[in-house]
Amino acid sequence: MAEENDNDKSEQAADGSSEASGAASVSGDADSSGEGVEAKKVHKARGAKLVPAGVAHIRASFNNTMVSITDRTGAVIAWSSSGRAGFKGSRKSTAFAATVVAQEAARQAVGRGMREVEAQIQGAGAGRESAIRALQSSGLAVTMIRDVTPIPHNGCRARKRRRV
Repeated sequence: MAEENDNDKSEQAADGSSEASGAASVSGDADSSGEGVEAKKVHKARGAKLVPAGVAHIRASFNNTMVSITDRTGAVIAWSSSGRAGFKGSRKSTAFAATVVAQEAARQAVGRGMREVEAQIQGAGAGRESAIRALQSSGLAVTMIRDVTPIPHNGCRARKRRRV
């Protein structure tokens, strides 16, 4: 008799747990499939706006390369730098690092709906041309290239000459 009671209890527990888990899985599936899709449609990522055209600011110094892609008003849509891409030390100033940086920033911008950019380049680093080529190869149409490197018109005294 004791064995029958134990078996009945285990069967009831098994039946109860399977019913509870079955009900939970059905309701869980309905919640996740129904609400999950709606939540993705309703909730946008913070700062995500579709911008078809913008400006790619490329700063290529002797030590680093930074690319920030903005809309026409100057609000940053995507950015990247050699340090963020994982380069350290003297490898940050290479043309390959500039290529990786520009591709990463362009990938973010294309994901937010950008199709064409104007390139503004500042500095005399090694990654000037390679950054523009990387933007073009990533799917962005470069409509204009402008060099905005500041040039003194005999203003204050220049720094001492760089020895390479």
